[in-house]
Amino acid sequence: MTTVPASWYVVLGILLFTIGALGVLVRRNLIIVFMAIELMLNAVNLVFVAFARQQQAMDGQVMVFFVMTVAAAEAAVGLAIILAVFRNRETVNADEVNLLRW
Repeated sequence: MTTVPASWYVVLGILLFTIGALGVLVRRNLIIVFMAIELMLNAVNLVFVAFARQQQAMDGQVMVFFVMTVAAAEAAVGLAIILAVFRNRETVNADEVNLLRW
């Protein structure tokens, strides 16, 4: 059985993180921006697991567990905020949402 080198996982993680960062910077829909942030978190998780497997340690899996816990809480709170904004403004376009402006 051949193993996949850790560098391939790192390249995939960098690619996924780049796609997520571009999604945050380019898109204006709050739901798509939210999904891009989740994609970036999962890219970092992939790299954590790849390095942990390369080092024969459990540190990466433990970090991924904590990151996924925070991501789940973020998803619940973030979607609640997006839903509240949609109910007040009837849009999820980031350019049209100006709640902090006078």
